[in-house]
Amino acid sequence: MMKSGPAYYFIAGLFLVVATSCSSKILKTNTDPPAEKGLSRASWVPQYPLVFIGNWDAMPIFRRRAGGNPVWQEEDYYKEHTEEAVKKFKDMGVTMAILHFYKGFGIEAEKEHMEDAKKLAVLCKKNGLKVGAYIGSTVGFETFLLEKPEAKKWFVPDYLGVPVRYGNQSFRKRVYFMHPGFIAYMKKVVLIAVRDLNVDLIQFDNTSIRAQPAIFHHPLAIKNFRTYLKNKYDPEMLKKRFGFADVRYIEPPATDAPMSTINDPLFQEWTDFRCQQLADFYGIMERYIRQLNPEVAIVNNPHRGLSGRNTMWEQGVDYPRLLAHTDAMWTEEGDAATVDKEGVLISKIRTFKMARTLNNRIFTYTSASKLEMAEALAYNRQGIGMVGGLEEMEGNRMTGAYELPQDQKNYITFFHRNFEYYRDVRPVADVAVLHSFATMAYNNDRPYQSTYLFEQALIQSKVPFDIIFDDQLKDLSRYKVLILADQECLSDEKLDLIRSFVTRGGGLVATEHSTLYTEWRQRKRDFGLRDLFGVDAPQWHGRSTPEAILPGPLQKNQVGKGRVVYMPEIIPAVAKPPAVPMASPYWKLPINWKELIGSVQWAAGNNLSLSIEAPLTVTMELTGKEDKTALMLHLLNYDISGPALDNIKVDLQIPQGSRVKEIIMMTPDGKDETLPFKENEKGVAFTVPRLAVYDMIIIKLRQ
Repeated sequence: MMKSGPAYYFIAGLFLVVATSCSSKILKTNTDPPAEKGLSRASWVPQYPLVFIGNWDAMPIFRRRAGGNPVWQEEDYYKEHTEEAVKKFKDMGVTMAILHFYKGFGIEAEKEHMEDAKKLAVLCKKNGLKVGAYIGSTVGFETFLLEKPEAKKWFVPDYLGVPVRYGNQSFRKRVYFMHPGFIAYMKKVVLIAVRDLNVDLIQFDNTSIRAQPAIFHHPLAIKNFRTYLKNKYDPEMLKKRFGFADVRYIEPPATDAPMSTINDPLFQEWTDFRCQQLADFYGIMERYIRQLNPEVAIVNNPHRGLSGRNTMWEQGVDYPRLLAHTDAMWTEEGDAATVDKEGVLISKIRTFKMARTLNNRIFTYTSASKLEMAEALAYNRQGIGMVGGLEEMEGNRMTGAYELPQDQKNYITFFHRNFEYYRDVRPVADVAVLHSFATMAYNNDRPYQSTYLFEQALIQSKVPFDIIFDDQLKDLSRYKVLILADQECLSDEKLDLIRSFVTRGGGLVATEHSTLYTEWRQRKRDFGLRDLFGVDAPQWHGRSTPEAILPGPLQKNQVGKGRVVYMPEIIPAVAKPPAVPMASPYWKLPINWKELIGSVQWAAGNNLSLSIEAPLTVTMELTGKEDKTALMLHLLNYDISGPALDNIKVDLQIPQGSRVKEIIMMTPDGKDETLPFKENEKGVAFTVPRLAVYDMIIIKLRQ
């Protein structure tokens, strides 16, 4: 895992280390499981409160080779392998420990520490903790080659004249992860974890670097890329794509320059290839793990989340493809929950929503503050995340007396006490914001700026929304409004799905150059949805000139049973420079944010599910129990430096056929309280008397 501020130093000193037995008996059982008979995800995950601790770097072989350790580091390492330490975490409310299992030095080199942690895993299981095993992606070649000399063929050659290694840790080389030899070795590692350690979860680290551009200059990767092109396109389509049909001498691009747009078909296809290769690798691992034991959950670490970066180009990470093979994913994007000095509300809300759409959970560090915990409670699925702190530190020494602040302990207790309202729930969302692959992969500028700013307006205006991807366009029936925030590149098939949604009564809000390009980012003569927008596209001034913004006000149209708004521009308060990520410093509410929200309300027929009178620093999430017995309104106050907020007025729609039985305000920041309410034609109105950091309002229903 990447270092993550204070939390990293907390992790490094914890008792956790990795585990497995490497006896010859185990190694001889390295046989493939039976043929695939259909895959299913681990059934325990949706029903389990995920509060965990972990450590990936504490075992001596890594710490010795990395250097820079205090003299007591190994002493603490051994002290922490005790039942007393395990019980301490159990008493704190921890439910899972992710143990260091495989760092990449080789099974033989790590055998001693694997045996240590195998005993620790038994203690964790004895005390009711789930056990996860960490698996790294790099190779500590100095020891690994002693065990596996032929692994030299896996290593990636120098890229742009620089060795391909893990940062400044020169002993960690990187490999082409789709090399058959590497895959076979990783299956051996997985087999030991599942059959010998009896893990509940496998955590693959370094997903964020597996498919970076340098990796695909391995000779086998180049060969695989050419095969991919020939399999994807017939000769006629190859000629349309590249101007020629014979791709036997095509080579992947070599560049480290930031780009605004990616128009070269080679760059585009290479991006798609890398995304598919990474997803295919985890597909191989998923099938192997599920066949060994279908109850083992799978986690990987794409690192960036939805933090404003083009993960498809930078990392080969296309979340819909990648997360099809996992139960959860890590984010180490930063974006700690706060309101910064410029008044920008910073959060991981987008990442939580993305994972929810793709049936995954988020693993993240939440030890920094109770607001971090509250954000996970409201937006994650059944989990607070990885808890921690520095209270056990004396100077730079781990004392072993690990304690969380009492207010954060209260959040863990609150989560366990009210877990029934965090499981078996579904999001209630009026609006869907599209992130189309071709748009977000091939243009690093306006689509990112406009999409993130529209989402920021929805977040701070407390409009319930989902983030969706191309595949979700096939069924938009649960939404009132679809937002295309400069979503340029859409196929005719996707345009037809959107057109059908609108004519059946759906609302559409589109901005700037949405639908003006094909999925190869070829400019069309006019908007693909001109019939809905009611405006003509701007004049084209050539491939090297940025598209113009149409003059004039927004356009509103009634189309069939639906409503359509076309907005010429989302106006940033802080413009993102060209070719840089749309990171949190640029998330300040756009200048015309009220116009954006007004357009959504009009497109929805002025029939959004709720309205909340609260400052812009308050956010919400609305969920419902799957058995329709309750709605849960989560309220978060990101401005925790200010006073608590009083008397927040809420108007909420109630599902047709239901009546309100009772409304209860629950909070880890104070006492629970039953709230008075008034029912009306559409739902219910009530007032939340106080919001310090986090309230969960339970609206109990009767049919």
